[in-house]
Amino acid sequence: MERAEAYGFSGVMSGAFLLSCLLFAAISRRQRGPYMDEVFHVPQAQAYCHGHFLQWDPMITTLPGLYLLSVGVVKPAAWLLGWTGSVVCSVGMLRFINLLFSAGNFYLLYLLLFKIHQKNKAVSGFQRILSALTLATFPTLYFFTFLYYTDPGSVFFTLFSYLMCLYGNHKTSALLGFCGFMFRQTNIVWTVFCAGNVVAEKLNEAWKIELQKKKDEKISSRKGSFSDLTRILQFLVEYLLSPKNLVALTALTWPYIMLVSLFFVFVFINGGIVVGDRSSHEACLHFPQLFYFLSFTVFFSFPHLLTPAKIRKFLLSLRKHPVQYGLITVISLFLIWKFTYVHKYLLADNRHYTFYVWRKVFQRHDLVKYLLVPFYIFAGWSFADTLKSKSIFWILMYLVCLLAVTVPQKLLEFRYFILPFLIYRLNIPFLSLYRQLLELAFYILVNAVTFYLFLNRTFQWENSDEVQRFMW
Repeated sequence: MERAEAYGFSGVMSGAFLLSCLLFAAISRRQRGPYMDEVFHVPQAQAYCHGHFLQWDPMITTLPGLYLLSVGVVKPAAWLLGWTGSVVCSVGMLRFINLLFSAGNFYLLYLLLFKIHQKNKAVSGFQRILSALTLATFPTLYFFTFLYYTDPGSVFFTLFSYLMCLYGNHKTSALLGFCGFMFRQTNIVWTVFCAGNVVAEKLNEAWKIELQKKKDEKISSRKGSFSDLTRILQFLVEYLLSPKNLVALTALTWPYIMLVSLFFVFVFINGGIVVGDRSSHEACLHFPQLFYFLSFTVFFSFPHLLTPAKIRKFLLSLRKHPVQYGLITVISLFLIWKFTYVHKYLLADNRHYTFYVWRKVFQRHDLVKYLLVPFYIFAGWSFADTLKSKSIFWILMYLVCLLAVTVPQKLLEFRYFILPFLIYRLNIPFLSLYRQLLELAFYILVNAVTFYLFLNRTFQWENSDEVQRFMW
């Protein structure tokens, strides 16, 4: 990192943290008590603060990573600063933990952008800083910086694990992955993703050697024709069935294998992934979640995905391969027909954006969910097109993890899309400066609207005196 870039990044990060602190103060003044899921998280953390580590709220569905870390930070700080009484582990103090995680996420996002795109000499330091700032203010994540939720900490440890993986520190990566798992069980998928990065790198090296042996320059691991994909899949099967290759890959990925093994032991002992209340978190094959994720990604990455050039390129591809797209359309319609689920929370809780998306779009008519298929196909094509700089093995590995983290979820919840979106966004090429500024301005606008609604457009339910607020 050059000195000017280091100073620039430090200045931007400090400024962003100061503004976040001011916003944090405003939100804490308006919403002093626990709100939404905080009514479960805050008392649980406070019980740990008082040393009651065997006390557990059965409504909590995640492991106690957030509460353990909160006690580990707040208690020493209280001792050093002489805090006593209710200020220790108060709602505001616990929420401040996530403000620290947010600053950490900003730094990690910058380091990841630097590492992933280090070979691209055309990318300037200013562009890296701008992209890190944009992703640090990603609306769905940034909102929960100011509440006591698991999301900022979950993202922090997952991104840190990914960074260590890219630098080859796999034991450290697996340890950080365990911390992420303690914040949210589904983060085990991103441990598999880190192991998959190692495997994809080795596969790509072996594939290049294979191409050289056959002296066939027409075959490339980055081309998308059906014949190329068939050859690649055949190579993949042969490579992974080789005992020698399996031993070599196991030697490289054993820290991740141990963590995944520990996860399966946990699932066996616990009787499932969810701890506490499982009635509202049933796993199912909800394939349309992939379509919702693609739509979510197009919305938040429209400068990357929704451009006139991409639309023209897609239409050209559509004209060249009508049979393939016809088959994809039929499969998509079938998946929507047979595997669409509507969670009771989605229909009942009018405090979330998803409630209004579902009511204003999908509930207008039974046919709407089918009429959106052409948009889903374009979104999927554009999504894949932006990843063409990655090897086919990396793309296959990421796709498997994306399906694993989205499809089993019955509830349409935008928070579940945060990590797969960030991983995707980190790995696509940089845009022009103009489009980067457009993306940042859009994020700031969405955040401004969300915080305005949360703070000022309150309402009440008929059967409750509690003030209700709009949120993600």
